[in-house]
Amino acid sequence: MGFPSSRPRRLRTTPALRRLVAETDLRPRHLVLPMFVREGASEPVPIASMPGVVQHTRDTLRKAAAEAVSAGVGGLMLFGVPAHKDASGSGAVDPDGVLNVALRDVRAEVGDATVVMADTCLDEFTDHGHCGVLDADGRVDNDATLAVYADMAVAQVEAGAHMLGPSGMMDGQVGVIREALDAAGHTDAAIFAYTAKYTSAFYGPFRDAVESSLQGDRKTYQQDGANVRESLRELALDLAEGADLVMVKPAMAYLDVLRAVAEVSDVPVGAYQVSGEYAMIEAAAANGWLERDRAILETLTGIRRAGADVVLTYWATEVAHRLAAE
Repeated sequence: MGFPSSRPRRLRTTPALRRLVAETDLRPRHLVLPMFVREGASEPVPIASMPGVVQHTRDTLRKAAAEAVSAGVGGLMLFGVPAHKDASGSGAVDPDGVLNVALRDVRAEVGDATVVMADTCLDEFTDHGHCGVLDADGRVDNDATLAVYADMAVAQVEAGAHMLGPSGMMDGQVGVIREALDAAGHTDAAIFAYTAKYTSAFYGPFRDAVESSLQGDRKTYQQDGANVRESLRELALDLAEGADLVMVKPAMAYLDVLRAVAEVSDVPVGAYQVSGEYAMIEAAAANGWLERDRAILETLTGIRRAGADVVLTYWATEVAHRLAAE
């Protein structure tokens, strides 16, 4: 059979040809490593539902941060696991709270060699597990929560964060944080807005990781998985309020949303490969049901292909080492 037209298979015949024409690349700089630090821990605490991930001590956090930087990872997102919680999440704004101490430690360790990010949310610090403070009827009070976020954001930047990740999905959170940072003289601190954060079954292992106290759900403030246009509305609001990056979370079940956001966003777009996505691949690989390393790279490449400039993933350091060895 002779066809004069091009044969696509010609460009797949060798690794060099495939590499030459690859449309999507995955490099260490695209990856952000989420990290957990546990207050008072004397040794790392394994997270059963996330094999290979731990709650760090202050010392192991610094070492893991240095390793990630050495591997070329683009950023670190820090989450705190406090020893004590209360209704207002007071540990979040305490300069000596676990997350702010960790930010100082990591910034002292890595300086400006990577982007040090902080989770700007109250869920780890509240005894009820919600992302904000509650009103007399037990509902999340949006505006009261924003006031706490403003103080939390300033405290985190003063502790060493280059970038803040407000993940609570409160209306107006980006604008309030931007205003608070600017008023405190932190005009260079950036905001990585959790623009489209869906209420999801894939967060389960993360709640183990931060020892969440949540009772009930977050459906009144996280987004409904049925909706896409709502995410574009949230995007427009976050951009108008001053977001420097925007995020879609989770990644795998929302690649269509990621593509829609990436097509219209005029700032870089991130996606969070969440704990449930991580746990599924690790569990399937442990049972011999799929090839672990190939599955990891395939999912990360798919997230990049859908439009993510930045990917938060618990495999960031491992993958960065692997990519550097290629």
